[in-house]
Amino acid sequence: MSATIIDGKAISQQIKDELKVKCEALKEKGIEVTLAVILVGSDPASQVYVRNKKRACEYIGYNSLSYELPEDTTMDKLLELIEELNSRSDVDGILVQMPLPPHMDEKKVINAIDPSKDVDGFHPMNVGALMVGDKGFVSCTPAGVIQLLKRGVPDLDISGKECVIIGRSNIVGKPMSLLMLRENATVTVAHSRTKNLPEVCKRADIIIAAVGKAGVITKDHVKPGAVVIDVGINRTDDGKLCGDVKFDEVSEIAGAITPVPGGVGPMTIAMLMNNCYEAAAMHKLGE
Repeated sequence: MSATIIDGKAISQQIKDELKVKCEALKEKGIEVTLAVILVGSDPASQVYVRNKKRACEYIGYNSLSYELPEDTTMDKLLELIEELNSRSDVDGILVQMPLPPHMDEKKVINAIDPSKDVDGFHPMNVGALMVGDKGFVSCTPAGVIQLLKRGVPDLDISGKECVIIGRSNIVGKPMSLLMLRENATVTVAHSRTKNLPEVCKRADIIIAAVGKAGVITKDHVKPGAVVIDVGINRTDDGKLCGDVKFDEVSEIAGAITPVPGGVGPMTIAMLMNNCYEAAAMHKLGE
């Protein structure tokens, strides 16, 4: 038996096409969606992400404002720019590309963004809204995983399923656990201190690996037919991209699996674009 490959590229394209139609409907009412992206320094990976975000905006029909600041920009200058964008009625979403240079305080920067423009879903008010089940922006990678499960495995009913999330980061693991609880899954969060990880994982109908270590999840962690979502993005010694899951061996026993690249990655930008639309609808339609 070989697993169904969940195609993140195709699903993210589907979401962007749906947003394109919604964006055209807004334009007919004279409403533009605008995302402001701030990049500090010249980290090559960050530059690629920013380029991809601009491209997605272009495709859907959003305006994108780009602020590329030098590495030695002061914290005060960055906070001033965020304050200016917070106050602009034409700007719906503000995204500060992480990581920031070492002299900057990431927490302070995230907290400075108006929660109603925090399309990354990192502001404590949005994290708190997710915790208590209120409306707010959900961080894009976990939101993307939910869409992969629903659209990529349409006969999967998440409700009542055992889900093991490996990793407890603020960006993926923790919000992911809350989203799966919202879908009525029974959730276990495993991490570096978890004892007997293979045994814990083998109980799962759904495994979500977000560790950031190449190939740590093997066939010994997976029960036959389980759905495996690989959030990890790592590079092998020869520079190839790979996930946290040993794809070749796990795909032999899983029911469905995401590849790396081409699985979760494209979904993150699609969900960012979705958050931008939601922000514009909230600011300009009062939805």
